[in-house]
Amino acid sequence: MSVLTGIDVLLSRRLDLVAGRRAGLISNASGVTRDLVSNVDALLGALGVQLVALFGPEHGFYAAAADTAAVGSTRDRRTGLSVYSLYGEVYKLTAEMLTGLDVLVFDIQSVGVRFYIYITTLLYAMQAAAEQGLPFVVCDRPNPIGGEGVEGPVLEPGFESFVGPGCLPIRYGMTVGELSRLYNKVWGVGRDLTVVPCDGWRREMWFDDTGLVWVPPSPGIPKLDTATVYPGTCLIEGTNLSEGRGTALPFEVVGAPWVEGWQLAEALNELGLPGVRFRPVQFEPTASKWAGQRCGGVQLYVLDRRAFRPVNAGLNLVATVKALYPESFTWRLPHFDRLMGTDRVRAQLDAGVPAGQIAASWSDSHTTFETQRREVLLY
Repeated sequence: MSVLTGIDVLLSRRLDLVAGRRAGLISNASGVTRDLVSNVDALLGALGVQLVALFGPEHGFYAAAADTAAVGSTRDRRTGLSVYSLYGEVYKLTAEMLTGLDVLVFDIQSVGVRFYIYITTLLYAMQAAAEQGLPFVVCDRPNPIGGEGVEGPVLEPGFESFVGPGCLPIRYGMTVGELSRLYNKVWGVGRDLTVVPCDGWRREMWFDDTGLVWVPPSPGIPKLDTATVYPGTCLIEGTNLSEGRGTALPFEVVGAPWVEGWQLAEALNELGLPGVRFRPVQFEPTASKWAGQRCGGVQLYVLDRRAFRPVNAGLNLVATVKALYPESFTWRLPHFDRLMGTDRVRAQLDAGVPAGQIAASWSDSHTTFETQRREVLLY
């Protein structure tokens, strides 16, 4: 298939949105054209476009900084443009940053997961633009794990955080363009919003169906395989298990020094979870949890991604480790509850409620969300 992302469509058909205006660009290394030209170079070379400022989310404008590392503002050495950080001292665009701009453009590849925080940066940027009366343009990109699957509990009021901007399920089945429409129409941001849709993308398509080249949007998501399991294995961040950071397989391997990989793999495979198998592994992280220590654990292999339910798999993984190693397993709080968007799941696991039963209950919370979602879909 041949899909054009929003930035390609903007450059070829919708330059009227930015031509003759002083534009600010919120993006990172994933912001490239179909031919792998950076959106910075493409916009600077477009007739009538005045690109005057750049803004980077977590990991920085170049997507090079480590997880949770504060990023400072700087100047791009190649273009001389100011690069303002939106992760560190500042998380929301300030009035000073927006002074002199006529339009804001957002172009970042997200992964379709609530706690992948670029969607929080999107919300905060739209709010800042609304406060300053600036038009906001979102160059849409495909949801790499498809636009149909919805999974996980809807975040409960009171659990909003930077890893959970509002009432979304963990896997929300929308593009960033559609999500910006939800923010605007349902959450009441009320911004002068224009979404430049992708050309040729359909909801059932995964990223490798698009003909596009994968550019890692962050150091922890180096490939599509990682994004496929991430909605479930990122939950491991809320425990004392390693989620594979500091290895060549972040979020694809999970373990700890006190885990026997063969024992965990056997227990998980006996569950018969759809679309996935678990292989025992040993690994030694160079950073993050258990750095420099040999860990036993498992690697996830997704054999049927349409049948695979990553959040269900992640929850079963946590529950199984907790049952096998009760004296070693601990929660990292409040992070686990923030990732889940509720404290009820943890309470249910502590009470011995089976993970499958917990996951089955989530469909009840999707009814309202599905109604809201249908109002803003573009594809």
